[in-house]
Amino acid sequence: MKRYDRLIFVSSSDTSVGPMAEAILQSKYLLEELEITSKGVVVLFPEPINPKAEAILVSNGLTMKDHMSDPLVKEDAGERTLLLAVSEEVKQKVRTEFGDEFADSMQVLNTFVGVPQEIFNPYGGSLADYGQCFTELETLISKLVVQLNEEELLC
Repeated sequence: MKRYDRLIFVSSSDTSVGPMAEAILQSKYLLEELEITSKGVVVLFPEPINPKAEAILVSNGLTMKDHMSDPLVKEDAGERTLLLAVSEEVKQKVRTEFGDEFADSMQVLNTFVGVPQEIFNPYGGSLADYGQCFTELETLISKLVVQLNEEELLC
């Protein structure tokens, strides 16, 4: 039996790092079907993906052009949902906003895959900064895919 039915990348605004992570993971091969999405902690209204993030995705053969930011809500918590914050700061924002609602299902992506360094946040930076973020996400998500597939084999 598979461990997770759903995986949510949680970022601040759900307009760059989260959607990039979502697109990268959706392009990978997983042994079991998994609903993959991204949500934001600070989403006041729906916004499209950051143009620089989309440009980097397109240059890597991916797209999230139809993505609109979506807020994290308490109903997103669930025992078969894995929530991966893109940074410790985002995880703390979730804890401040929701208390312990997500305590059991929220992890920080880099920690979850055993990498000490957090993802570089490109917010307000150059196209090259978004490219650096994409490269780091690609590395972490490749490790995530191996981990998720190994867990499926063990279940």
